[in-house]
Amino acid sequence: MKQMPASITPASAVDSARALPADGSRSIVIAEARRHWIDGEALSRALPAGAARIEPWITRSWQRCIDAGQRPQHLVTFDAVSQVAAKRVAEQHHALIAAARPVIERLSRAIVDTRYFAILTDVDGIVVDVGALPAGTDAAARHARDIARIGIDLSERAVGTTAIGAALAEHESVWLHRGEHFFDATNVYSCAGAPLFGPEGDCIGMLDLTGVQVAERPELRHLASQSARGIENALVRHHPCELLLHLAWPGSTENESSEGLLCIDAEGRVTGANAAARQMLHQPLLRQVATLHCNDLFALPLDMLFDASRRGDAVEVPLWSGLRMRVRPLRRGQECADSLMAIDASADAVGAGAHRPRLRDVETALIRKAVVDARGNVAEAARTLGISRATVYRKLWRGKIAGNGPRG
Repeated sequence: MKQMPASITPASAVDSARALPADGSRSIVIAEARRHWIDGEALSRALPAGAARIEPWITRSWQRCIDAGQRPQHLVTFDAVSQVAAKRVAEQHHALIAAARPVIERLSRAIVDTRYFAILTDVDGIVVDVGALPAGTDAAARHARDIARIGIDLSERAVGTTAIGAALAEHESVWLHRGEHFFDATNVYSCAGAPLFGPEGDCIGMLDLTGVQVAERPELRHLASQSARGIENALVRHHPCELLLHLAWPGSTENESSEGLLCIDAEGRVTGANAAARQMLHQPLLRQVATLHCNDLFALPLDMLFDASRRGDAVEVPLWSGLRMRVRPLRRGQECADSLMAIDASADAVGAGAHRPRLRDVETALIRKAVVDARGNVAEAARTLGISRATVYRKLWRGKIAGNGPRG
């Protein structure tokens, strides 16, 4: 994209942008804010009672555009993208696209009657995938095609203030309507946006919902955020790990959109997490931590998490903070139903005499079951079995986890 000097901007483009249908008090607020923040004029009138104010992040973006030497009257041109460049972008972001595509397909069905469409970008604001475009007038279709192209640069430096640039700069979900865009040439658009964070906690792109000359739909901000979380969860589920831990607070119902997801390797090191898990466990970005081990988070030995995954169990796990959390560990590619079927088949085989377990294995299994039934409370399990806590630790873990075991 290029911003051309105002002297060569077609007057019809600016006049057309300014002649968009008014949205009552919202259009007054936006127009007054533009005159005040961009043109430096004093507010000429009192804003309507109850009118929504311009979000601070919008004025921050306007100021960055001004500091970069841009003016609203500059013409924005959308450069062509070669097939080679588009293919290179798609290959570079294959994992993100694969995780996002099912979410975007569902999203497209939700917004099909609104004339909005979805755009996925990388962290630099380059479009990597696009949802189905809606039917519209020739002008609206042209404006949609301008931006809905893989490889096009829709960053703030290229097209000024948009939901794309704002979400990437602020790392928050945003809503932007017509004149809140910096350039006159782009205020035909209304858009919602939400940033995307990878399994290691760093921003990797954003999800945008855009309409051309459409009614304002600020509720799309929530839809964009919820869909972004779905993409992030899909990325975590496909992240390399040995165990994928599904986290929830005790008593809460299972909810795919709100559960925490934590990836750990065979040694118990944390390799990835979604935003919910980072918030629930109050952990910084993984890139800022040399090595984060599950023993730093859970007051429960790693062996018990792997054992619970084989049994298909969800266990209530104590945290070192004193809180408790429900954890459902799954092996990579494992589903609960498959796990339970395997357990049943194994039990049937043992019952039929296919394998005679050793006494030590039976004893260990009984102790582990008692600890699981006690929801990780070793002291309670020991009282139930009539043995000491030390005996529980010794027989289960034989000293391998000294100092890292659960509290009880």
